[in-house]
Amino acid sequence: MLILLTQCRKDANYKKTVIACFIQAVYLLELDRQEKRTQGNSLAPNWWIPFKYKLKQTLIDARDGSIFGAILEWDRSAALSELIPMRPSGAPRAVLALRGTLLKSPTMRRDIEDDLRFLAWESLKGSVRYNAALEILKLICGKYGSNNVCIAGHSLGAGFALQVGKELAKEGIFVEAHLFNPPSVSLAMSFKTIGEKAEFVWNRLKSMLPYGSSSEAQISDADTMASGAGLKSKMGQACGSGLAKWVPYLYVNNGDYICCYYNDGGGRKVSVGSTKGEVAAKVFVVSKEKQRFVEAHGLEQWWSSDAELQQVIHSSKLITRQLRSLYTATPSQINS
Repeated sequence: MLILLTQCRKDANYKKTVIACFIQAVYLLELDRQEKRTQGNSLAPNWWIPFKYKLKQTLIDARDGSIFGAILEWDRSAALSELIPMRPSGAPRAVLALRGTLLKSPTMRRDIEDDLRFLAWESLKGSVRYNAALEILKLICGKYGSNNVCIAGHSLGAGFALQVGKELAKEGIFVEAHLFNPPSVSLAMSFKTIGEKAEFVWNRLKSMLPYGSSSEAQISDADTMASGAGLKSKMGQACGSGLAKWVPYLYVNNGDYICCYYNDGGGRKVSVGSTKGEVAAKVFVVSKEKQRFVEAHGLEQWWSSDAELQQVIHSSKLITRQLRSLYTATPSQINS
C-alpha cells in the first residue's frame, strides 16, 4: 500500500480520492451496524486501513442510534510498520467524515427529516447532527490544530460539513473542507414560491415523517426561524471578514440536480451562501453525457478514475455488492 500513500505527494487530486474513501467508510460503518457485522467481517475498515488511518470515534445520532460520522486519525504505528516514518505531505492528522442520506430503513427516516429540514429552512442548525459535528470538530481542532484537521461530507453530509465549517470560520478557525455533491441553496429557495408561512411548511413536512417531533430535533428559533415575508437564508450571515479567509472545496456533477446551483464553477471560485457574508469556494465540476442521476450524485465517481485504488477496493465481492446497492432502496425497505 506504499504506492497509495506516496502518490498523494505527486497528484493534487489524490487527496480528493482518499477523502471520498473516508466518507464511504462512514456509510459502511452504519451498514456494518445495521447488518450486525463483527470486527472480523466488517467492511468499513477496508476504506481507511490502506491509507494508514484508524478509526478514533464514531458520531451517533441520538434519535435512532445510527452512525452518521466518524473521526479518522493518522495511524503512526501502522505507517511505521511499513517503514513510513512521516505523514505524507498534505495529509491531515484527523478527518471528520460525514455521510449523506442512506436509503435503508433503520436510518432513512431521520436522514430524510434532515433533508426536508434543509429544503424548508436552508439550514441544518436545528439538527442534533449539526450540534454533534460542530462540538467534535472544535474538540479535534483544539487537540491537533485546525491546520491539521479536515472535514468532509457527501450529499446531506456535505451540507452539514459546509455549515459547520462556516460556523467555525466565523470564530476565526479555518478547517480544510471537501464537500462532495453538496445540496444547493437553490433547491431550498424554491419553497419561497409556495406562498405559505415558513412555520406551516415545516410543520406539514414533519407531519409526513413516521417519527414524532422530539426535543432533540427541535429547530432553534434563534438560528433557523424565518420572517413572515418568507424564508430567510441564514447560511451566509455573520463575520464576512472571517468567512472570506475560508475556501472549501466543492465537487459537483452537472447531471446532479441536488447540487445544480454550483454547476457553473468549473474549477474556479464561486460564492456559497446568501448575498450577505458569502463564502468563496473552489468548485470542481464533472460533466458526463447520458449519466443517470444515481451515478451523477454517487460518491463512487470521485475515486473511480484511480485504477490502483479500484483494484484494492473491488478485491472484495461483498464491497462491490454494497456499492451497487448503497443508494437504492427496495420497496420493502421504504414501506418498513
